Amino acid sequence: MRVKIITFFIFLVLIVLQGCTSKSSYKNYTYNKDKTFPNKSNYDYKIKDNLTYSQLYNALNMQYRNWKGIKYKFGGNSKNGIDCSAFVQRTFKERLNIIIPRTTALQSNIGEEISIDNLEMGDLIFFKTGYNSRHVGIYLEGGKFLHASTKRGVTISRLDNNYYSKYFWKIKRVIH
Repeated sequence: MRVKIITFFIFLVLIVLQGCTSKSSYKNYTYNKDKTFPNKSNYDYKIKDNLTYSQLYNALNMQYRNWKGIKYKFGGNSKNGIDCSAFVQRTFKERLNIIIPRTTALQSNIGEEISIDNLEMGDLIFFKTGYNSRHVGIYLEGGKFLHASTKRGVTISRLDNNYYSKYFWKIKRVIH
């Protein structure tokens, strides 16, 4: 019985570790000095069902305002600390009423893979930050994305940042 409990505990730890992890070697990291939410575009179109571009913009903007600066905590899922995949999952559920998986590994397997040329607001952006480490954020516009950074907590960063451009992996579209 004790072996089963230990095996179960190890299994749970491995599941949590498979989530959002990243190395803390941010030596080339240059923080985006423009820490504001991107400007709203002058057009409005339907994205999914009755969800318009303006509604998506407002939903992501509200999530950013409510979570800005909340510290990163590996395995965290609250305002006491949150990791990148939990932040993305919460944003999709709370603001867009879309249920997605909890871990970065599972999130990277949903939706449709998109080229960087077709990137749109709401797309999930994935990074391979180490051998088994992954990171995820939500694309905004103007080359910016919303995410939970290990160094800055919930923040907005630029895709062309030295660190993120180096570790860019793929884009997945969940909102059609």
